[in-house]
Amino acid sequence: MTEKGNEITITSGHFFSLEKLITMNKYLKYITLSVVTILAVGLISFKMKRKLPKEPIVKITTKFGVMKLKLYNETPQHRDNFIKLTKEKYFENVLFHRVINQFMIQGGDPDSKGAPKGKMLGEGGPGYTIPAEFVPGIYHKKGALAAAREGDEVNPEKKSSGSQFYIVQGRVFDSTQLATFEERRMNQYRSVEFKNCLSEPENKELMDKYMHAIKSGDRLTSADIVNKTKPMVDERMKKYKFTEKQWEIYTTIGGTPHLDNSYTVFGELIEGFDVLDSIAQVKTDRNNRPLEDVVMSVKVIR
Repeated sequence: MTEKGNEITITSGHFFSLEKLITMNKYLKYITLSVVTILAVGLISFKMKRKLPKEPIVKITTKFGVMKLKLYNETPQHRDNFIKLTKEKYFENVLFHRVINQFMIQGGDPDSKGAPKGKMLGEGGPGYTIPAEFVPGIYHKKGALAAAREGDEVNPEKKSSGSQFYIVQGRVFDSTQLATFEERRMNQYRSVEFKNCLSEPENKELMDKYMHAIKSGDRLTSADIVNKTKPMVDERMKKYKFTEKQWEIYTTIGGTPHLDNSYTVFGELIEGFDVLDSIAQVKTDRNNRPLEDVVMSVKVIR
């Protein structure tokens, strides 16, 4: 490179003014900075993707064939508990003890191991429960893996059984059926959410007035309180309305929509839907226990 007046000769023999070269250097700096930034962002994204844990996969083997299910990372307590019990061989030779066609198949009761024919099952477990893990966007579609639990009257927090689970078979609903079902569900839970609303600390005064009105038979006051709390209750009721995604799922894939937001879904079937259907169609007694035992073997395969 040689200097000639205010021009600089590059080894290729081209001539550039000093002003143009300075401008070129500025662009080169910007380009270099942009490339470095893109590479850095890409590396960070790659590392973040690598850090995301893979969803565990379990295999349930029965005389009807194999079912493979993935466990959701969004429900870590249920995921970890199911893996722990599986690795301890807790589910080995346990039965699918409750089967209802077009609804679900249920198992995980340790008392079902070697249980004599006709014995009532469904009360066994490891002696603990798991807090509910309701996740928006996870529904009771066909193939959903969910935790069984005791009823609301003795279990208002909807805690899950420590070991009993079910796999949804369900059925497909048309739009009219689903709309009717949604309305029934909204009516069912409105009184529950009204009580929950009054139970909030900031509504203690309203609760006291309402309870006094009920005891004294003052219908006007109780009705007035119901009207005052309506906006708050309506806000709470939004979670019971089916989303666009739920409408799509239940009118195409099918499932059991009435269980959403009430039982924890913590995984889904990825292989073996034919096995699920075969088990769901077995003959059962009046307690929904299969007449011929459906024994399971469960293993973690990833």
